[in-house]
Amino acid sequence: MQTFPISLVVMTYNEAHTIARCLDSVPFAAEKLVIDCGSTDDTIAIAEACGARVVHQDWLGFGPQRNFAQSQCRHDWILALDADEYLSPTLIAEMTTALPGVLASDKAAVWLRRSLIYMGAPMRWYRPAVGERMARLYHRGRARWRDVRVHESLEFQGASGELKAPFYHLNNRSLLEKQLKVLRYSELKCHDWLDRAKPVRMWQTPWVFVLAFFKDYVLRLGLLDGWRGFAISQTAAAYAVYKRMRYFEMTHDPDSVATASAALRRHQLDH
Repeated sequence: MQTFPISLVVMTYNEAHTIARCLDSVPFAAEKLVIDCGSTDDTIAIAEACGARVVHQDWLGFGPQRNFAQSQCRHDWILALDADEYLSPTLIAEMTTALPGVLASDKAAVWLRRSLIYMGAPMRWYRPAVGERMARLYHRGRARWRDVRVHESLEFQGASGELKAPFYHLNNRSLLEKQLKVLRYSELKCHDWLDRAKPVRMWQTPWVFVLAFFKDYVLRLGLLDGWRGFAISQTAAAYAVYKRMRYFEMTHDPDSVATASAALRRHQLDH
């Protein structure tokens, strides 16, 4: 297959079970770059076997880690994927047709559509999981990731493009792994709130659960995906509540910050 002067960038930490599929799904990238923050499984060996260049960088937080990654690329145009994401055959075909025009343009970024695989099957109705619009192909001189610990997004000004075919996201192999991720992401978000001295508003918390669940289950059509839609809506609402309770704890018991960090490290979640 023809290659193009773009860099595929993937950030990893113990992703041996998914990294090969991710890297192999982008056959047209002239460079495949893996930024690893200390994997103890076979991630690095598998990535190198797939033709990737591996660079070690201790974890900086999602936004800073992505910005570090783009500084290591050999090409200005970058495709950013997570290790549990991969391109569909239809998106590969669409991108190989569109890339010559994109690379020659003054666009800052191209929007892609992400579809979620949850509990072993694609979600069919839940709106955030069906064609979620994400800026993942971009020019590093015209775009930059928000400098936050978690829930980073690409910031850019100027023209953008859009492709229609999906790429896929394997959203955790089990509910257990999802809950572990919730704990980790909550901790990162709370640290961002501490840095900004965000006010504590625990009185909102009961309503947060009700409104978050209603938004995902009803307004975002989770109910049409059956019990999988119920599970994903409940998990999202519980996350919204838990991070507020955890932030309340951090502000009232500062010692809990260090003890929680130690617990996350014991379970290999704090990287």
